[in-house]
Amino acid sequence: MLDLHRDWFRGIEARTAKIFAVLPFSPNQYTIFSIFFALACAYFLFTGNYRLSLIFFVLAAGMDFVDGAVARLKGLSTKKGAYCDTIADRYVEAILLFGLLFVELPQFYLPGCVWIFLVLFGSTMTTYAKAAAKEKGLADAELKGGLMSRGERILIFTAILALLGYSKEWVVYLLAILAVLCNITAVQRISAALRK
Repeated sequence: MLDLHRDWFRGIEARTAKIFAVLPFSPNQYTIFSIFFALACAYFLFTGNYRLSLIFFVLAAGMDFVDGAVARLKGLSTKKGAYCDTIADRYVEAILLFGLLFVELPQFYLPGCVWIFLVLFGSTMTTYAKAAAKEKGLADAELKGGLMSRGERILIFTAILALLGYSKEWVVYLLAILAVLCNITAVQRISAALRK
């Protein structure tokens, strides 16, 4: 849903762009940084340092915001840059979820690894439903919206990482909720494409 309200964040985006635009990095370099920060997040999940994993995930998510803001401010927005950004977003989510596989999670109806797979599947299908609709000519504009678009997923991933050191039960509950909502969002986008 947050993807339908990007105008809410214009002021924050403008201030962020001014800060990061003075640094000697291109928007595409910020995109690449997000992947490296996600890899660091996964490493710290593997080693059990949940605070550092949270910090590096926030940095990875932040770079996703920064790259587009800097590109728009400097007039460097390109289709290739937008494409690379979208691909990097998928890598960041997949790397985080891979890192969570190394965390010993309790069972909540299903093993934690199954919930992680269902989150990955749902978030991938949410994005793929959008891309396939455009590729197959079912939608002229990008399909957006649904219960769990990228912004909402980032917020829940952040909450999951913040809770890891305190309650792994709550982590599994959030993963289960995220898995269900991601897959509902995929179905919402598929339905929207078929109605067009």
